Amino acid sequence: MSELFSPLTIRGVTLKNRIAISPMCQYSSEDGYMNDWHLVHLGSRATGGAALVMTEATAVSPEGRITPSDAGIWNDNHATVMERIVRYIHSQGAVAGIQLAHAGRKASCAVPWRGGKQLLFNEGGWQTVAPSPVSFKEGDRLPHELDKEGIIKVRNDFKNAALRALNAGFRVLEIHSAHGYLLHEFLSPFSNHRTDEYGGSFDNRTRLLRETVGDIRSVWPAENPLFVRISVTEWSGLQWSPEESVVLASVLKDMGVDLIDCSSGGNNPMVKIPLAPGYQVPFAALIRQTGILTAAVGLITESSQAEEILLNGKADVILLAREALRNPYFPYYAARYLAEDIQWPAQYLRARNF
Repeated sequence: MSELFSPLTIRGVTLKNRIAISPMCQYSSEDGYMNDWHLVHLGSRATGGAALVMTEATAVSPEGRITPSDAGIWNDNHATVMERIVRYIHSQGAVAGIQLAHAGRKASCAVPWRGGKQLLFNEGGWQTVAPSPVSFKEGDRLPHELDKEGIIKVRNDFKNAALRALNAGFRVLEIHSAHGYLLHEFLSPFSNHRTDEYGGSFDNRTRLLRETVGDIRSVWPAENPLFVRISVTEWSGLQWSPEESVVLASVLKDMGVDLIDCSSGGNNPMVKIPLAPGYQVPFAALIRQTGILTAAVGLITESSQAEEILLNGKADVILLAREALRNPYFPYYAARYLAEDIQWPAQYLRARNF
C-alpha cells in the first residue's frame, strides 16, 4: 500500500487516507451563514475521495471575520445550517472538520475579487482589535488594543464556537493561529508590543493560544482530534521563528493538541515568501521531530510529490488547497498513479477505468 492511501487513526477518528482539504475561504456567506455554495464546494471534495474535508476559516465572532462574506459560527443557527453539510461529508466516507478563526487586525476587508482593502465604516466595515494598536499595513486604521475583558471575550467566543461545532457534528477541530490573524498576532513580537502578561516573553506571547487550547480541549470530546495551524516562520528575523514554533509544538502536544498544520507568513505584508513546489514541507518535517503529527501544505500538486513527503517522514497528512480547487477528484487520479484500488461512489463507477 502506498503511504498516501494508508489510513491514519487520530484518537477516535480514522482517516481513510492521508489526503485532506485545506481550509480555503470562499467569501460566499451572508451574515455568517453557509449555504448551497458550501454544500457543493465541500461536498464535492468529499465525493472526490479526500479523507478529511475542512471548512474555511470560520469566524467565532462578527468582528472576527476577514470580510463581511466570511462564514461564521457565533450563533446556534449558524451551526444548525452546517449540519446538512456535515452529514453529506460523512455520507461520502470523509471526516468533516472545521477551522475556528478570528482575523484580528486583518478583519473588516472587502472580498479579494473586490480589491481586498480594508473597508471604511461607511462601506460596512467595523473596528478591528489586536494585541497592540499596530495596523497590518499602511493606510489601515489602527486596531483597538484588547484589554483583559476583550481577551476573556475572545476566549469565550472560541470555546462557545467549539461547542456549536460539536453540536453540528464536526469530528475534527482546528484552531487558526497563523497567517497574521489574531492568535498569531499575539505570538509574534512584530505585532505584539504588550508589556502585560500577554506580551514580551515567549510564555506571555503564547498565553492566549494556550488558554484557548485549554478552553476548547475542556469541551471538545477526548475522542475527537484537535489541530492547530501555525505560521512556523514569518520569513524575517526578529519575528516569530521556527525555533519558537518547535517549542510551541511541544507545549501544545502536552496540552492535548494532536496535529500541527504547518504554514508560514501572513503577519508582515512587506515580506516576500520564496514560493516553490512544497516550499513549506521542511517546516512540517521540523515540527514533526517533536513527536507531534504534522500536516504539510503549500504548492503540493502531484501524487508523486505527496507520496514522497509521506514516505520520507516529512509529514503525516497532505493538505491540498489550490490543487483541490482545480481538481476536486485529485484522490482518484492519485490512486491510479500509485496503482491503488480505492472505493469510488457507485454513481461514478462507469468512469473508473480511465
